[in-house]
Amino acid sequence: MKNVMYHYSLPVVVHIFQLQGELLPLKNGATVALDDKSSFAISLASPEIAISCDALARVLNQKVFSSPDAPIKNLSIANKNNQLAITGKFHQKGDIDFEAVGTLSANVDGRIRLHCEHLRAGHLPVKGILDLLGIKLAHLINTNKVAGISLDKDDILIDPQEILPAPHIHGKVTAVRIQGNEIVQIFGSAQKTDFAAQQTGNFIALHNGDVRFGKLTMRDADIVMVDLDRSNAFDFYIDHY
Repeated sequence: MKNVMYHYSLPVVVHIFQLQGELLPLKNGATVALDDKSSFAISLASPEIAISCDALARVLNQKVFSSPDAPIKNLSIANKNNQLAITGKFHQKGDIDFEAVGTLSANVDGRIRLHCEHLRAGHLPVKGILDLLGIKLAHLINTNKVAGISLDKDDILIDPQEILPAPHIHGKVTAVRIQGNEIVQIFGSAQKTDFAAQQTGNFIALHNGDVRFGKLTMRDADIVMVDLDRSNAFDFYIDHY
C-alpha cells in the first residue's frame, strides 16, 4: 500500500504512508476473504503508519476500556509540547480526573512505551509525591484484564496488535514519534524492492496467493487498486469497498 487512509470504522482511520506485508487467513487452508475482515490478519513486514490522537482515544474508549469495570474511562489524547498527554478518569478510584504526560519510544518487544514524566490527579501534581513514597503508576491501576495495555512501574505499554479492531495486525514497532496530532509508527525493517516498486500514485496492490471479494475469487492474485484522485490520500473503508 502507498498513501492510504485505511478505515477500521468511519471515525477510526489510520494513515498508511507505505506498507509491505502479507494477508494471512486465520484458518489453515482458507482463502483471504475481504468481505470478512475477521477471517484474516495483516502481517507487517515494513510499514510506516500514523494514527491520530483522537482515533487512538476512540479505540481505547470503545474497545479496550469499554467494560463497566475498566480501570480508566473517558480518555482523551493530545500532543502537548511534543509529548503525549492522556487525560481521563481513574474509574477504580472513584472517577478521579487524571492527566499523564510522557515521551514515546519503541519497546524491545515491539510495543509502544509511554514513559510518564508528569501525573496529575484531581488538581494536584502527584508524580513527585508518589516517587517519594516509592509508589508507581502500576500500583494505582489494575490492567490484568485489559487486552493490549499493561503497566511497567511509571510506564504505559501499548500493543497495537491487540488494541486495533479487525483485521488485526501482526508486527513489532521498531520506532515511534509524535508528528502534529498523529502518532507515527514504523514496524519491522526495510525490505527489498518488491513487485509494486514501479507503481505510481496512491494504491493498494495484491500479488500472489488467493483472495476472495464479493462473488469473485482470484487465484494467484495480481491486482492493483489505484486512487483516481492523486491530490490526497486513497480513502479506503473495507466495510464499503
